[in-house]
Amino acid sequence: MTAARIAQLNDAARTTFIGCRVVITKGIAAMDDLDGLYAKVQSFNEFTERNDPYGEHDFGSFEHEGQTVFWKFDYFDPDMLMHSPDPSDPAVTARLLTIMLAEEY
Repeated sequence: MTAARIAQLNDAARTTFIGCRVVITKGIAAMDDLDGLYAKVQSFNEFTERNDPYGEHDFGSFEHEGQTVFWKFDYFDPDMLMHSPDPSDPAVTARLLTIMLAEEY
């Protein structure tokens, strides 16, 4: 399992919302500009050692409509019953991208 491969898969899923399931919280659903919010998630590229210590591009944070928004990936087996044994292998991994308000974390 390599961080570079996981980052590549996460970036591809996040920038297109293809190859992952996207879930939003109630706080996000209540926002007015969801299209703008989704565009910020998809274009996020501000990875630093502080917010991406393992180099997997699995978390991001930004401001939208005066709120701090988090997005994060979790990795499950294809049936979404348990964690994936290898997030770098799409054959055994279902990616879940959750978008939430920081206060909902």
